[in-house]
Amino acid sequence: MTPNDAEQGGKSELRVERAGIEDAGELLTLQRAAYVTEARLYGDPELPGLTQTLDELVDELRSVVALKAVVDHRIVGAVRARVDGSVLRIGRLTVSPDWQGRGVGSRLLDEIENQPDLGVDRAALFTGHRSAGNLRLYARHGYREERREKVHERLVLVHLTKPIDLSEAGA
Repeated sequence: MTPNDAEQGGKSELRVERAGIEDAGELLTLQRAAYVTEARLYGDPELPGLTQTLDELVDELRSVVALKAVVDHRIVGAVRARVDGSVLRIGRLTVSPDWQGRGVGSRLLDEIENQPDLGVDRAALFTGHRSAGNLRLYARHGYREERREKVHERLVLVHLTKPIDLSEAGA
């Protein structure tokens, strides 16, 4: 089934579920596929999303909230977050290249921001300055630029935050 089949009333539908250690291999494959575009954009094949190992990802999954977007039995998107005091630090929002632009990233952002019982009042994330699509997505979801951090000549990280209404989280 293609993405268009699902959109046009096919039997498959997008589900967002908790991801676990058993998903690590598929999550890593998805992450690498999604980060290739970013690597090209920045001329940097050593982006952390591309160099993370399976063992590192398994360790990370033990300490974060991880969600996966699934169609049939295929993971087409994922996001991870950790609680840091009252801040939800969101990272590795990835969507399979053939599912980008279809609302998967928006759905994952909404779901991770509204996880119950996290006790956070703000979400924070970052992306590269040349990642126009990511910046548009985050702006649509209420994120505002907080600061910029120069990593090297080709990469400036744009740090963004947004308030989270605790009365709506987990609703």
